[in-house]
This record gives sequence, C-alpha cells and structure tokens, in this order.
Amino acid sequence: MGIFSVKTTASQERTVADMIAEKEMPEIHAVIAPDQLTSYVMVEASNGNVFARILDEIPHARGVIETSNGPAESPFSEVEHFLSPTPDVEGIAEGDIVELIAGPFKGEKARVQRIDEGKDQVTVELYEATVPIPVTVRGDQIRVLDSEER
Repeated sequence: MGIFSVKTTASQERTVADMIAEKEMPEIHAVIAPDQLTSYVMVEASNGNVFARILDEIPHARGVIETSNGPAESPFSEVEHFLSPTPDVEGIAEGDIVELIAGPFKGEKARVQRIDEGKDQVTVELYEATVPIPVTVRGDQIRVLDSEER
C-alpha cells in the first residue's frame, strides 16, 4: 500500500478527488486534495498499476507521477504535514494591521493587540473607534493587510 501523486488540471483538485472517492474501488483507501498543493491530489492505494487505469475514466486527471518501474510511491513523511490543521492565527503578529472580514465590525481596520493561539483568537483595537475598545475575534475572521515584520 502506497501514496501516489495524481497530476490534475489547475483548480480541479477537489473535483478529481471527489470522482476518485466516488469510484469505491477496493484498491483506493484514501484521497486528499490539500489547499496548499495545486494541481495534485494524493491517493492512498494498494496497487498503483490498477489505480493508474482507473484514472483514465476521470476527467481532469492527467495521470500518476511515474518512475521507470511504474507509479511512484511517495513516503508518508511527504504528506504528513498536510494531515494536521494549521491554526488560523499562524502568520499574524502583534502590531499587524488587519481587516475584519466577518462579524458586526466587518470591513473595519484594526491593529492586533494580543494573540491567543490556544483558542485561535485575536484581540484587536479598531482604528476608527472614538474610544479604543479591545475586540476579540476568531482568527478566521481577519485578514492581514500590513505586517510590521515586512
């Protein structure tokens, strides 16, 4: 049993992953289409040659990455980092200027005051508020506009 990389048409990774999963073949054990990986889908299958023939029936699947001996197996260490979720507050630092993209203050600009990585929350201070009030929001409700580290 190995992990194989399938080349896909750009922006069709989810479609190809769904079609592979719908095949319900006993050779296919798992399918993953990570957001960080464009034009590729990772598939865990017991037989690479049978799996490669299945791809002929799937549109937008361009084929399996191969070596001279047949389909190339990827070691688990290459895909392991795709399986653990990254926190939403990763890449945000204190002092960054952000825009709120959800909630009652949507569209407002603010400066990051404090980051709570355990709860995945950020405390910000709104720019245009007459009285500086700290507002705590989830990490997925903000977008970084300007970072002091750059």
